[in-house]
Amino acid sequence: MRRLEAAAASALFFVCAPGVVAGVIPWWLTGWDAGHDSVPLQMLGLGLAAAGAAALLHAFGRFVVDGLGTPAPVAPTESLVVGGLYRYVRNPMYLAVLAVVFGQALAFGRAELALYSLALAVAFAAFVRWYEEPALARRFGAQYEDYRASVPAWLPLPVRVPRRRRSRSIRES
Repeated sequence: MRRLEAAAASALFFVCAPGVVAGVIPWWLTGWDAGHDSVPLQMLGLGLAAAGAAALLHAFGRFVVDGLGTPAPVAPTESLVVGGLYRYVRNPMYLAVLAVVFGQALAFGRAELALYSLALAVAFAAFVRWYEEPALARRFGAQYEDYRASVPAWLPLPVRVPRRRRSRSIRES
């Protein structure tokens, strides 16, 4: 897949998946009506949601630039994406979506969004465990297993993981 195709497909997937999960559904649940007047909670929530949105855009960009593909299972990357935020945590997209939704829960003071973010966390963890990890292991083999062994799934590392040096193959010698 070429970069332009990957970017277009990723943009479409961005609107259809996280756009619905972190935008349309929270709006549908709450109308984005605030349930409190706490400015500090609103600011904290908006900051968390903004950080989540920035992380989500970064992660999508990595799939286009580094992986030459999309996060969508129907148009996967050609190579394993391990740069950027993926050096600290294996699932930055899911964490970013959770930050956006939970940030909205704080900003609007809406318990239903907090419960929705909890349900999303359970659904994401199940999807990763029973679909995504086995699919990545089949697709990328030892490379994914090495990555999985050195980068945590959900709690980001406080320091970046150094990239492994590629060993020279017989053909390169």
